[in-house]
Amino acid sequence: MSRRFVSQLSHQESVDQVFLATDKQLRPNRNGNLYLQVELSDRTGSISARLWNANETIYQAFDDGDFVRVEGTTQVYQGAMQMIAKSVARALPHEVEPDDFIPMAAADLDRLTVRLGEILRGLSNPHLRSLAECFLVDNDFMHKFCRAPAGVKHHHAYRGGLLVHVVNVMEMASRVAECLPQVDRDLLVMGAFVHDLAKTDELSYDRAFAYTDEGQLIGHVVMGVALLDKKVAEAGRLSGDAIPEELVLRLKHMIVSHHGQYEFGSPKLPMTLEAIALCHLDNLDAKVHAFHRQISDDPNVESPWTLYNPTLGRKLYKGNGARPRGADASGVSDAPEAE
Repeated sequence: MSRRFVSQLSHQESVDQVFLATDKQLRPNRNGNLYLQVELSDRTGSISARLWNANETIYQAFDDGDFVRVEGTTQVYQGAMQMIAKSVARALPHEVEPDDFIPMAAADLDRLTVRLGEILRGLSNPHLRSLAECFLVDNDFMHKFCRAPAGVKHHHAYRGGLLVHVVNVMEMASRVAECLPQVDRDLLVMGAFVHDLAKTDELSYDRAFAYTDEGQLIGHVVMGVALLDKKVAEAGRLSGDAIPEELVLRLKHMIVSHHGQYEFGSPKLPMTLEAIALCHLDNLDAKVHAFHRQISDDPNVESPWTLYNPTLGRKLYKGNGARPRGADASGVSDAPEAE
């Protein structure tokens, strides 16, 4: 029997297969009885599962980041698909198919890495090109950058997601600058590259996705400024020509303002043309990704509308010709962002 991916699961479907387990918790219900809650994922998304009448032994039987075999039944609850599990146990090595948990093929990541280098090495500003080269030749940084997710649960939350997101924003920045000649194209493109750089160290992603201690205590915005400072100094030493202070200042401002609002984690609001452009492009890529996932993962397959999403604060319109959940017209499972 072929695998049913998370994005393909429908209401009241029996499941017996392997998932990646994260965020496991042992909780009491209203009557004080314990149940296990765990997030299950594969390359197409994640689903929350509950195992009633659990105990400490079951909870300790596997760790976050382990592959587990789960038997259970799916159901739609409060607008989201969840699973009621009958059993959860650590999977045996031969039961795990690695390709089921990698949303992007290595060839796709290689193609995006090449494209990243093409864009950065094509910058006209020699200072920014020199700075970019310091990142591109840093093998340790590039290894992390090409593997990291862009988030733990929300947009581009899969291995390679940071690379996908950043290249998307850089491509949009280049095109938008053609329509807005008052914007410095090189500065906007470089800002798109550096705005989320420190997610490479803010997040841990060798197994389950989580925040590192540094990421939890400081965050990628502040960490990003420190990383930029390090590379600016390196570029100056290697080239013998210091990067102008104002250019560095403008890049730092783009990092600290790219969330756009104080309540979204920006220490500063955008105050330059390039900063406001980056803020909206970053948000556009994240929002389109979130809308796409809501539509493609929606369990309400009989309706042209998705179920209400409390995070988005609305339903989304799929249209009368909406595709089945998690599949294209040929029935092939959609993979996040790599389609």
